[in-house]
Amino acid sequence: MDMVSVDSSSLAAIGYDYPKRTLRVKFLSGRMYDYKEVDPEIFQLFLKSPSKGSFFDRNIKDCGYPFIRLE
Repeated sequence: MDMVSVDSSSLAAIGYDYPKRTLRVKFLSGRMYDYKEVDPEIFQLFLKSPSKGSFFDRNIKDCGYPFIRLE
């Protein structure tokens, strides 16, 4: 999955797999998570958001998306 570096105090990069509707988030800590069943429109809004960390907190984290931590 291609990742895009982002300017954020908590996130390092984000990426999206359109066929699988999976959002990948890499934190500055190095931890990476895949969030399943995320609509492509959410990813596009995420990319355009001026505050990636705030967008993640409001629209992805704890919003019911199944997720897994990647090694």
